[in-house]
Amino acid sequence: MAEKKEELFGMFPPVSTEEWMAKITTDLKGADFNRKLVWRTNEGFDVQPFYRREDLKNLTHLGSLPGEFPYVRGTRDNNDWLIAQTVQGDTPEEMNEHALHILNRGVEALCIKLGKNGAEALPVILKGVDLKKVEVNVKSCPGRAAEVAAALVDLIQKAGAADEFRGSVEYNPFKRLLKHGLPFPKDAVAEGLKVFEAVKPVKGLRCFAVVSKTFNNAGAYITQELGYALAWGAEWLNMMTDAGLDVNEVAKRIRFSMGISSNYFMEIAKFRAARMLWAEIVKAYGATDDACKMWVHAETSKFNQTLYDSHVNLLRSMTETMSACLAGVDSIETLPFDRCYGKPDEFSERIARNQQVLLRDESHLDKVVDPAGGSYYIETLTASIAREAWKLFNEVEDNGGFDAMLRKGEIQAKVNASGVKRHLDVARRKENLLGTNQFPNFNETALQKIKEDSCGCGCGCNHDDVPVDGAVEWLNKDRAASQFEALRLDTERAAKRPKVFMLTIGNLAMRLARAQFSSNFFGCAGYEIIDNIGFNTVKEGVDAAVEKGADVVVLCSSDDEYAEFAPQAFKELNGRAMFVVAGAPACMDDLRKEGIENFIHVKVNVLDTLVDFNAKLLK
Repeated sequence: MAEKKEELFGMFPPVSTEEWMAKITTDLKGADFNRKLVWRTNEGFDVQPFYRREDLKNLTHLGSLPGEFPYVRGTRDNNDWLIAQTVQGDTPEEMNEHALHILNRGVEALCIKLGKNGAEALPVILKGVDLKKVEVNVKSCPGRAAEVAAALVDLIQKAGAADEFRGSVEYNPFKRLLKHGLPFPKDAVAEGLKVFEAVKPVKGLRCFAVVSKTFNNAGAYITQELGYALAWGAEWLNMMTDAGLDVNEVAKRIRFSMGISSNYFMEIAKFRAARMLWAEIVKAYGATDDACKMWVHAETSKFNQTLYDSHVNLLRSMTETMSACLAGVDSIETLPFDRCYGKPDEFSERIARNQQVLLRDESHLDKVVDPAGGSYYIETLTASIAREAWKLFNEVEDNGGFDAMLRKGEIQAKVNASGVKRHLDVARRKENLLGTNQFPNFNETALQKIKEDSCGCGCGCNHDDVPVDGAVEWLNKDRAASQFEALRLDTERAAKRPKVFMLTIGNLAMRLARAQFSSNFFGCAGYEIIDNIGFNTVKEGVDAAVEKGADVVVLCSSDDEYAEFAPQAFKELNGRAMFVVAGAPACMDDLRKEGIENFIHVKVNVLDTLVDFNAKLLK
């Protein structure tokens, strides 16, 4: 039987790149290949519609195995990662109860924000936690990091876990510059040396924080986050080795905390490129291969979380988590879907944990190391992202380094510029947020969901946007959906909810398509939408709109019919409601001469248009 088996692949002759291109050119029917099919990314490089083996020929990062320098395929020979979650609670006792609760439900790494609790709270918070098995990461104000580190080391030593323990105490003197435009009030190097001495007895305790998720949450593009993360890490190497520490010791104490955007394949490539570039940087300082390994914690993005239709956040965070899993990071925190508007509850925390449990224990993503390895597309993306991030890293180094650029506000300004661009793309629907700027739930309300959620530690962690003398530019943390949400919340607060009436008439296909478009358009502002199956005459439609008490009447028909229907409807309405034409017909200029001012179509700025409507309707 074996000798009679068919050779399946032999039935399909190989197809050359030239043959593929010839077929594509024919199918394009004269359209420009680059304009139609090549994607120019915001990260600064082009992505082709297809890749082949020959595209790998000039890539220099191929060849290493998982666990081998430069670690593009991972720093270990397995794909195990730790499920992390933030400990909640107002008192140390509540935090301890919550920590034990989530550890019993699948969490393996605790993220502890001390807030107004000091180092003395740690014994209470960690009571009953097995420090030999559980990773513990503690975040406090940078001025308290040495004190916190000493307290944690004392607990570790008393537990006899100095050899097995892994975790971190976050020392981040750059936090104030990023959040408030103000430098750390103490000597950063001197404080860093104190923290280093405090953690020294525990080899698995990291302390020098690179928190590039801060850039991600401010709207930075992928290459920006990576380039600045590398520069941040290099700043630690420079500061601490200049102070007399060994580069191997310093590198092994650095912990990268990176964000994960929803750009699935590019995020996989980002983490692969990050390990490779960091290994090369550390190696240039004369470090051993083992010290060149990058320890990466990943956290799903806050930038694209939404208040409205918040369960869609689960879809975003799931793909984000999956990309980090496949990229081989060391630990992941999947943020609860309600994180952007209040303290997560038991349900949202459980779902967040279970997202990773599904990926690991049911989808078995931990069973394959670097599954993206060898993919023509992802290997090319890895090289492209590495190239652009390396350019940015060198730009920072050429301008005095990470600290120097932060003190001048230059890095913050560049990230903020990207954030502005992304907000504009959201406003124009070039970047989609399902449930917010596309396909909103028309009747959802959200005012009742919003709760206060602040740090309360008195360290200046809360971003109040109040300028301070001497401050440079700081990062804008507005989420991508924030402007649409403010718009819709204004509608909720209004005494009367505006009604938008779809006057559908004429060509069946066009009136249905434009009614759906217009309903989604005005639904983004939270208006009441009144759709219709169609009217026989313009007068019939206008009379129905007036009877319903419509504040806005949207004419939905075909371009050819607008020349007749639009003037009729405008005159018949006679100012009893605002009049809108759905589309950008060729007769638009003629309609403007008739006094028709409002047109909605795919090229308009949805946000600005709705802000104008709110200003006129919410009086």
